[in-house]
Amino acid sequence: MLAVLDLTGSDARTTEDIFTGQSQAMPLGRVYGGQVLAQSIVAASRTLPPERTPHSMHGYFLRPGDASTGITFSVDRIHDGRSFSTRRTQAFQSGVPIFSMIASFQDEDPGLDHQSPMPEGLPGPDELPDLDTVLAGQPAASRRLLSDRPVDLRHIPSPIYTEADEMRSPAQAVWMRTRGRLPDDPALHRAALAYLSDLTIQESVLRAHGVAWATPGLKVASLDHAMWWHRPGRVDEWMLYVQESPSARGGRGLAHGRIYSRDGVLLASVAQEIMVRVPDPDE
Repeated sequence: MLAVLDLTGSDARTTEDIFTGQSQAMPLGRVYGGQVLAQSIVAASRTLPPERTPHSMHGYFLRPGDASTGITFSVDRIHDGRSFSTRRTQAFQSGVPIFSMIASFQDEDPGLDHQSPMPEGLPGPDELPDLDTVLAGQPAASRRLLSDRPVDLRHIPSPIYTEADEMRSPAQAVWMRTRGRLPDDPALHRAALAYLSDLTIQESVLRAHGVAWATPGLKVASLDHAMWWHRPGRVDEWMLYVQESPSARGGRGLAHGRIYSRDGVLLASVAQEIMVRVPDPDE
């Protein structure tokens, strides 16, 4: 993860805002969406002074990315004001865009402060099985697909990798953190939080209908992604990702998420719409 977030290219305050990044190897060959989200934020941030940090982004996944090749990022400096800046980042492979994002950045300012509280009564990460325990007995391909991730995940109530709970609910919570310690750079933690934000948020849509990831013929693709950074936090410490799906219709599902630090600080909010196609069991 650290390698893919280390983009090369022009540094901040130059006129040539073109950056390149490598792709993380994926067993299915498609670029992980959270990777290109995080890389796009890193590219946009490179055109700004470090004290002006991202507070919101809205992006569209345009085409599947090829994980065997790198990605080129082009940044447009749309606006720079006294407190806010706006940037557009386009991610390209083979000369065509695969992702388009617009993001807003702000200097830290004092102001009103409140947050939705973290849900109470949920088990902590130490009370839940780790990923290796969950995957014990699963086929080797499934274990490799999940255990190679740089992130530790612990689901509430349980994962839906191979089967879904009988109790259908459009909501879940996931404890998550990176497997290793990260440098203290706050910009890196903001980008890494974007990387993690694309993990598992689709599952509230699937869980509502009792659909597991291993369902034969299931097709899921992220259509767009929005994120709001509220407060600084460390992604190498446990965070609770609370997720719910308010609607699914017409082959699309919407999911909302809130990311809390372990001590209950609201770090970010997320929204994503996905394309989801579930095969008809009677066909």
